[in-house]
Amino acid sequence: MGAVTRPARRPEGDPGDADLVARVRAGERGAVDDLYDRFRRPAFALARRILADDTLAEDVVQDVFLTVWRDPHAYDGGRGSFASWLMAMVHHKAVDAVRREESHRRRQARAEDDLALSAPTSARDVEDDAWTRLVAERVRAALGTLPDAQREALTLAYYGGYTQREVAALTRAPLGTVKTRMLAGMRRLKEELGAVAGGTAGGALSGPAAVDGGAR
Repeated sequence: MGAVTRPARRPEGDPGDADLVARVRAGERGAVDDLYDRFRRPAFALARRILADDTLAEDVVQDVFLTVWRDPHAYDGGRGSFASWLMAMVHHKAVDAVRREESHRRRQARAEDDLALSAPTSARDVEDDAWTRLVAERVRAALGTLPDAQREALTLAYYGGYTQREVAALTRAPLGTVKTRMLAGMRRLKEELGAVAGGTAGGALSGPAAVDGGAR
């Protein structure tokens, strides 16, 4: 019994489609225009149904016909009609376009969320940094107006982190004297700094330093 050769599947559809494809393959310029006139409406309708957007659907249709023009031999007449092949390509490209649009929208949404979260924070950080520098400059200037002993005690306590008892040991002064110097220095700073002393600067200099270790 000899081998049975499966007959090639005959192309389906309008015989005129085969002629158009043959003309496109031959490089006839007007063939693509004729192809476009024949299939534009169903191609656009399919793409529009998937994408729900006229502009995107038109882009897909243009891409499909450009693909046919660039590679007309991609169509295999043995696998079905040209119309079915063309509509399958429209469906495929339209679905890809939907995925790209979804991906683009997600990236854009994330970018907008990041911008909304970072912009106010950045502005606030800049303002805080500027205010901190301004206060620090004013505090340093005010410290410079104090007598040496008061400035030394306050600097050791609030910038050095020492307790009042440690300041007393470091400066070889009685603890009571250190307390008096610091209290007098704080009153003087308050007069020099005015509103700043009661505001941001108060976080650093308004409270008394601890006599011993622990939180200040």
